[in-house]
Amino acid sequence: MDTEVSQSIKQSIMFSHKVAQLSKALWKSIEKDWQAWIKPYELNINEHHILLISYQLEGASISDIAKFGVMHVSTAFNFSKKLEERGLLTFSKRQNDKRNTYVFLTDDGEELLLKTLENYNPESYGVYSGSLPIKELYGKFPEFSEITSIVKHIYGPDFMAIFEKSLSKIESDFTEVDGKLAPVEKNGEAAVKHQSTST
Repeated sequence: MDTEVSQSIKQSIMFSHKVAQLSKALWKSIEKDWQAWIKPYELNINEHHILLISYQLEGASISDIAKFGVMHVSTAFNFSKKLEERGLLTFSKRQNDKRNTYVFLTDDGEELLLKTLENYNPESYGVYSGSLPIKELYGKFPEFSEITSIVKHIYGPDFMAIFEKSLSKIESDFTEVDGKLAPVEKNGEAAVKHQSTST
C-alpha cells in the first residue's frame, strides 16, 4: 500500500510539475505576443481582456469578468474603471439585478476593440507558429480536449459555457476580408467602416 501511495505522490508531483512548466512556458510566449499586439492601442492585457469579455457577453458583471478573465475581483473592477475613464466602458445596474454592477462597451470601446482584432497578425504569435506543424500533419489545430476537461473540472461548467459562447460569438460576428478580420453587419455582409483604420 505504501508503495502505491508513494508512486501516486511521485506521479502527482511529476504531473503537476509538467503542467506547471509547460503552462508557464506557453503563458510567457502568449504574454509577450499579446502585449506587443495591443501596445499601439495603449492597453494592457487585463484591459484588453476586459474589452473582449464585455463584447463577448454583451455586458458583463464585474464577477463575470473576474471569473472568465481569471483575475481577482478587485483587478477586474480597477481596470474596468480605468477603461471607463478613457470612455471605453460604461457602468450600470440592471433593472432585474440591482446588486451587481455591469459593464458595457461604449461605441469608442467597440471601435478600439475591433481595431485590435482587425490588426491581429497570427504570424507574430509564437503559439500559433508553434502549432502549424500539427496543423500541417493532422489538417487542423490542436483542440486541447484534455486541457479543456481539466479546466472544466477546476472552474466549473459555467466557465466553459462562457468560453464556448465567446468562441461562437467570434465565429458569428466576424469574417475574413483580404486576410484580416472584419465585423459582419446584420445583413451578413462584411462591414467596411473600420477597414481604413489599420495601423
